Amino acid sequence: MFNSPLADAPAIREPRHEPVAHVIRGEVVEGVHYGSVVVLGEDGGGNGEVRFRLGDVEAACYPRSALKPLQAVAMVRAGLPLDGELLSLAMGSHSGEERHLAGARRILELAGLSEDDLRNVPDLPYDPAVRDTWIREGRPASRLAQNCSGKHAAMLYLCRLNGWSSADYDDPGHPLQRLIAGVVEEFTGQRIARVSVDGCGTPLFAVSLHGLARAAARIATGAPGTPESRVADALRGHPEMASGAGRDTAALMRAVPGLLAKDGFEGVQIAALPDGRAVAVKIADGANRARVPVAAAALALAGVEPRLLTAFAGAPTTGGGRLVGGVRPVAALDPSALPAPV
Repeated sequence: MFNSPLADAPAIREPRHEPVAHVIRGEVVEGVHYGSVVVLGEDGGGNGEVRFRLGDVEAACYPRSALKPLQAVAMVRAGLPLDGELLSLAMGSHSGEERHLAGARRILELAGLSEDDLRNVPDLPYDPAVRDTWIREGRPASRLAQNCSGKHAAMLYLCRLNGWSSADYDDPGHPLQRLIAGVVEEFTGQRIARVSVDGCGTPLFAVSLHGLARAAARIATGAPGTPESRVADALRGHPEMASGAGRDTAALMRAVPGLLAKDGFEGVQIAALPDGRAVAVKIADGANRARVPVAAAALALAGVEPRLLTAFAGAPTTGGGRLVGGVRPVAALDPSALPAPV
């Protein structure tokens, strides 16, 4: 529990994003991605000072699936008995691989329920290759294949364990969703600015990017045995269950020892280390091609060894089959431009 008083809800406004990445072709800036970035410094309590900021990190934004670790903390607090792979899947945006489907089925079996009880939207698998195979086999969209099915299955399981109604577990007024809202405010340190609906159907809470980074740090620094520590251990230990084979966020966690990371639609990325260093990124146009290199640059600003981040420097730009440029973070995100800590 964090005892500091909650700050007011962040302002709902058009974000004052700034350039965060350039698309370079032949040494000319061909395109510009706008966004916002915040980097928190080391602090074991998850209250690190802002080490770097770019853009509008205090405006209200939707974390999208980057909210899932917070949802998982709330569920573990309320008695969700999952750990390891299944807990990672419970906060996942999975690719729809067979291991993900099997894991979601297992959670439903533990609850004594079936796919028909899920309230997420039917969809095809998220991963393009898995989706293509699915279509070739003539399989229809399903709730199990939708990338949030692990989270929804865990929510149903928790409802069964606590004697809560399961038909409306996605309603903002449901006891589960009220608990999640409380954890979001506690861990971000601020009031929720707005409640909407995520793509999968569960409530979505608007917070600031700064608050989101603080929440990631608080999960990453959780004391052993706490719900946040269980969530962090599951995500770090089984990153592919929260994403999939070849996914960039899983690769980032494999590359940086101790890193906790989660992406979200519309260009959101959080990442945090066990000492409380944390970053949060929002790409204004939602582009994945900018999200990863900007997040990697932010981690370098946080003090992560740059050689560990080489693979995430940015997608190449090609012309005629030749390398002619790439997606590059702006100069302000170069660690050499950051003043040394006092």
